[in-house]
Amino acid sequence: MKLYIVGFGPGGYEYMTLQAKNALEECEVITGYSVYVELVQEFVKNKEFYSTAMKKEEDRCRWAIEKTLEGKKVALICSGDSGVYGLASLIYELAEEYEPFEIEVIAGVTAALSGGAVLGAPLTHDFAVISLSDLLTPWELIERRLQCCAMCDMVICLYNPSSKKRYDYLKKACEIILAYRSEAAVCGFVRNIGREGEESVITTLAELKDLEVDMFTTVFIGNSTTKNRNNKMVTPRGYHLKSEVKINS
Repeated sequence: MKLYIVGFGPGGYEYMTLQAKNALEECEVITGYSVYVELVQEFVKNKEFYSTAMKKEEDRCRWAIEKTLEGKKVALICSGDSGVYGLASLIYELAEEYEPFEIEVIAGVTAALSGGAVLGAPLTHDFAVISLSDLLTPWELIERRLQCCAMCDMVICLYNPSSKKRYDYLKKACEIILAYRSEAAVCGFVRNIGREGEESVITTLAELKDLEVDMFTTVFIGNSTTKNRNNKMVTPRGYHLKSEVKINS
């Protein structure tokens, strides 16, 4: 008995790893958040699908475990990577309550990577990934993490930057970071990565503070070396470049 926990990437079929594709094709049952199930149904056919709404993560995981114990081949899907703000850890926690079964986590392309590729090369040096959702993490702790990462000049990638209830959280985050970064710091965001309506913008930290984004947006805040190169966000790794290139005649 094996339960696959599959990170299927940002959404488009071309972003899915071959390992994830094979796992989904092998499974009889696929379960996940309703939005993710709708995405996967476009390119995986003839499966039993089961979805639940937001905040029903435990119910979804228990259903997947119970179906696995019934002898079904089950895949629990997560967008991006299932171990990055995904459900892999919850499955391992809940598994202790059940008879033993095998768990295989399938890695996926998380939004920091797929979004970074759209913007250029913002993550070439040290970076941190922070979610602004305070549903499971106290805002006070999120604030401290933002402050510490800003102090040590790390590129910061923000997940879940805003929602209807958290409409001003990105503004709050930018104000914290502005205590340590220039208003001209290069930033960017990508909305609907790998999906219909994909949009990317390069901006500055001062401008980012007042922009409206949503839960399907990933935000990138550059460090002191990040540059805008031909409308691409680029963080140098630190190579010493030759000032002149000699061409042999």
